[in-house]
Amino acid sequence: MNHDLSRAGTAHVPVLRLGDVLLITLQGDLHDGAAERLQQDVAESIVRSRVTGVVIDVSGVEIVDSFLGRVLAEIAASARLLAARTVVAGMRPAVAITLVELGLTLPGLRTALNTEAAMALLATSSDEPRREPR
Repeated sequence: MNHDLSRAGTAHVPVLRLGDVLLITLQGDLHDGAAERLQQDVAESIVRSRVTGVVIDVSGVEIVDSFLGRVLAEIAASARLLAARTVVAGMRPAVAITLVELGLTLPGLRTALNTEAAMALLATSSDEPRREPR
């Protein structure tokens, strides 16, 4: 069951509900206003939908900076406070290397190679951070 849980209006990042998980697909650059709105949309959607997981698909992101790293960490921290786990999926090798070069290791944030692996990771009961095998 897919529902766009974001507010209508200016351009935004859609937040879709898939069962007990919110799916967010980032494409291209995420500017200040869109990032702030996304953080609020995700938090509100977690509470309203009572989901237990958030998957952020970054496969469409080619360039990452410290701003995007901070946004991902803040979304995960907010979700954790609202009793939902977050997995970042589809990170390109160049993006991972850039995050490390920037010193942004994103502690506590789970990763998966793709959305399917992220959904499987959230389906497990363990709350221990780890990377899902291929």
